[in-house]
Amino acid sequence: MAKATLSPDLITRFAAITGEAYALTEDRDIAPYLIESRGLYHGTSPLVLRPGSVEEVSAILALATETRTAIVPQGGNTGHVGGSVPREDATDVVLSLSRLNRIRDVDPVGNVIVADGGAVLADIQKAAENVDRLFPLSLGSEGSCQIGGNLSTNAGGTAVLAYGNMRQLCLGLEVVLPTGEVWNGLRRLKKDNTGYDLRDLFIGAEGTLGIITGAVLKLLPRPLGHEVAFAGLKSVADALTLFERASSRCGPALTGFELMPRLGVDFTTRHIPGVRDPLATRHDWYVLIEISTSDDAQTATRMMEALLSEGIEAGLVENAVIASSEEQRRALWHMRESMSPAQKPEGGSIKHDVSVPVSAIPAFMAEADAAVMAAIPGARICSFGHMGDGNIHYNISQPVGADKQAFLDRWREINHLVHGIVLRYNGSISAEHGIGQLKRDELADVREPIEMDLMRRVKRSFDPAGIMNPGKVVNA
Repeated sequence: MAKATLSPDLITRFAAITGEAYALTEDRDIAPYLIESRGLYHGTSPLVLRPGSVEEVSAILALATETRTAIVPQGGNTGHVGGSVPREDATDVVLSLSRLNRIRDVDPVGNVIVADGGAVLADIQKAAENVDRLFPLSLGSEGSCQIGGNLSTNAGGTAVLAYGNMRQLCLGLEVVLPTGEVWNGLRRLKKDNTGYDLRDLFIGAEGTLGIITGAVLKLLPRPLGHEVAFAGLKSVADALTLFERASSRCGPALTGFELMPRLGVDFTTRHIPGVRDPLATRHDWYVLIEISTSDDAQTATRMMEALLSEGIEAGLVENAVIASSEEQRRALWHMRESMSPAQKPEGGSIKHDVSVPVSAIPAFMAEADAAVMAAIPGARICSFGHMGDGNIHYNISQPVGADKQAFLDRWREINHLVHGIVLRYNGSISAEHGIGQLKRDELADVREPIEMDLMRRVKRSFDPAGIMNPGKVVNA
C-alpha cells in the first residue's frame, strides 16, 4: 500500500501545535492507528497527532479547516465498522485522544462525573466506585475503549436493559467543532429545556460533526444486592418467556438478560483460557441473568431463587446455577463477553449487530437461520446478545474445512440477506456498533430519503469544509 503524503510544510505546522514528540510520522509508529480490531479496514495516514489539551485540538481543527485536511478522530480504536480508522489511499490525519484522559471531577452528591474524551471507560468505572457510585456502561473492551468513542458511537453494552445506552448516561458535552470553535456544554442539569439539544447531535455522530473532548456522565448508587445466574433452556422462545417473567417479577432490578447458544459456549470453553462450562449438562440455549437491588443482598437472592424456581416448574429452565461469589459472577460475565473473540480461532466470521423488537426475537432468528443455512450449507450460526433490549449479535462462523477468504468474500451478500429479514421485523441494521464505513452505503437503503437529506444538511452545516471523518456515516 502506497504511503500517504502531506507537504512537509503542513506536517511541520501541525507538529508545532502538539510538539514533535506527539506528531508521529514514522511508519512503525503510525501502524497501530491504521487498522481496526477485526482487521476489516486498513487505512493510510502520513501523520498521527496526539494533542494534550482542548486548546491543541482546537488549533489542529482550525488549521485542518483552513487547509482542507481530513481529520479522523480516534479513541481506543475498538470499533467494528471502520469508523475510527483512516481511509485507504488518502491523506487523512489521525487525531488520537489518548492523552486527554483526565477525570476532571467526581461529584457523588450530584451523582455526576466529568471526564476528558480520552478517559478510559474502566478508569471512569473505578473513579465512580471510589465514591461508592456506579457508572453502569459495561463493555468487553472497557479496559481500552475511551469515553469519547463510547459517546460518538452511542455505545450500549450489557446493561442497557436497566440503565440505557450512552445517550441516556450523558448530561453534557464539550466539543471542538471543525472550525476550531469550542462548545462548552458541560452542564450537570437533569432538566434543561433551553432550545435545541445540541448534545444529542454529537452522540452517535461517529466524529463526523466534531470531536468530543469532555463529558458530564451520570452516576448511580451502587447496588447492595447483586446476583448472577446461568440457566440452560431448550429454545429461544423459552428464553423470551423467561424474560417476560423476569421483567414482571424483578422490574428495574433486572439489570442483565443475555442470550447465548450452545455453539458459543463450545467456542469459549475451547479457546478462552480459564473458561469452563458452568453446567454439568448440555443445553441448546442459555441465558445469563443479573439482578441488582438497592436495599440488601437478601432481596436479590430471593428474587433470583424465586425466578429460577418458577422457570423450572414451568418447564422453561432445564438446569441453572447461581454464582456463589464475586469471582464466579465475573467468570460468568467473562464467558459472555468472550463469545465474539472466541469465534476467531474457528476461522472466518461474518458478523451482524442488529436489533428487532424483543417479542420478535424467536421468529427473526428462526427465519434468519433458515435463510443463512440455505445460502451457506454447514455454516455455524453463533447468535447471542442482549435479549432484554432486542440487540442480537447474529454472527456466522465458516463451515468446518471451508476456505476462509472465500467465505469472507460473501460478507456483503450475507449482510444483505440478514438485514433484509431484520427490516421485515421493523428492526435496525446497527444496534450499537454504529455505521462507519461498513454500513455507510447500506444506510441510504434503510432510511427514508428525507432522513438522509436531513443528515447531510446537518453534516454540511457543522462541517462545510468536509474535514471531519470523511467517508463515514454519510457522504455529504
